[in-house]
Amino acid sequence: MIKQFYKDDLLVKVFDTRDEMGRAAALYIAEKISALLLEKQEINMIFAAALSQNELYSHLILDKSIPWQSINAFHMDEYIGLPAGAKQAFSHYLEKKLFQYCPFKSINLIDPYAKNPADECERYEALLKKFPPDIVCMGIGENGHIAFNDPPVADFHDEKLVKIVELEHSCRQQQVNDGAFENMEDVPEYAMTLTIPALINAAVISCVVPGQTKAKAVYNTLNNAISTACPATILRQTPTAVLFLDAESAAQL
Repeated sequence: MIKQFYKDDLLVKVFDTRDEMGRAAALYIAEKISALLLEKQEINMIFAAALSQNELYSHLILDKSIPWQSINAFHMDEYIGLPAGAKQAFSHYLEKKLFQYCPFKSINLIDPYAKNPADECERYEALLKKFPPDIVCMGIGENGHIAFNDPPVADFHDEKLVKIVELEHSCRQQQVNDGAFENMEDVPEYAMTLTIPALINAAVISCVVPGQTKAKAVYNTLNNAISTACPATILRQTPTAVLFLDAESAAQL
């Protein structure tokens, strides 16, 4: 670790490389899983589907001490309007990077092909109420979003746990920049997302944000006024959150 510090209530840890960052975040999560399972028989975890989480998930699946059979898995957001079987579905990413390797007690997915997305949001919200999140594994988008809560639709006091959102242009462009889609025309305009209250009320929040393309978003998160203009700034009022960075994403600090 290069350094660590607090920004308001948020603990920030900076590592030299992406791999070191991912390893540290995985160890932190494993320790929190063990601690929570001393208090309850099973726990509920929410996982982001993003390239920024690759190193974290790689190290999690290598940790043989984690009792996955005591964990219910959920995911954070999902596109609306993808063609059937699309590899860009976030459920596909999570299956490929994490779920196929870990014997979870249950895996609970948002259906990207639901005929009625509003009904699907209600179904998933009911699941989250039945299984309140204990641990959230998340990142930050280039525009400062958390999940698909882009600045125009982010609400720190949202009454819903899951909702339909229109994706901001910069958010859709990031999907092209990350290589998920060839061009903007292919990126869905709408998605279903867990809201900010659904994420920040968890007992443990791991926010893993590597790479030079996230440096500006990290700077804004830690230095801008706490507002939905940069949704991730709410983490500075969330004592249960830890922000894991690498040297590239911390370059502007």
